[in-house]
Amino acid sequence: MNREVNLERRKTLKAGGGVGLLALFGGLGLLKPGMAMAEVDKKAFAAKTMDEALSAMGVILPGSSDLVQLTVPEIAENGAIVPVVVSSTLANVEQISILADQNPNPLAANFTFPQGTEGMVTTRIKMAKTSHVIALVKADGKFYRVMKEVKVTAGGCGG
Repeated sequence: MNREVNLERRKTLKAGGGVGLLALFGGLGLLKPGMAMAEVDKKAFAAKTMDEALSAMGVILPGSSDLVQLTVPEIAENGAIVPVVVSSTLANVEQISILADQNPNPLAANFTFPQGTEGMVTTRIKMAKTSHVIALVKADGKFYRVMKEVKVTAGGCGG
């Protein structure tokens, strides 16, 4: 019995499975032609300063709100995997963005929400060094923010 693994066969099966899933999701109406799989403003992610990132995102004077909660550790022993939870009870949440002001590129994550979706995100970000983590929530066309400092003992991104 031949126990060698045929890597080309494995790659073909993986690719075929991915295409099959996309076709299935499209057939079920879960993927719509006008819906981008990752709505990303490349200019905002490429920004080198907080002001550039906010400007590229169209943020004008975000207000603070008690209806936005940001959960991050006070101390992150590994900046490569800093857990972040952002939730909001604001009505009509359209977008949640996570920024770290001392990162080489401040915008760490950006999520857009379809109408009627709960405004909550759980993710992990990379942080180069101790900085403020800022959660921006866009609801009804307005931006709201909350900010907390995270002390990083070992950085997670180059710069």
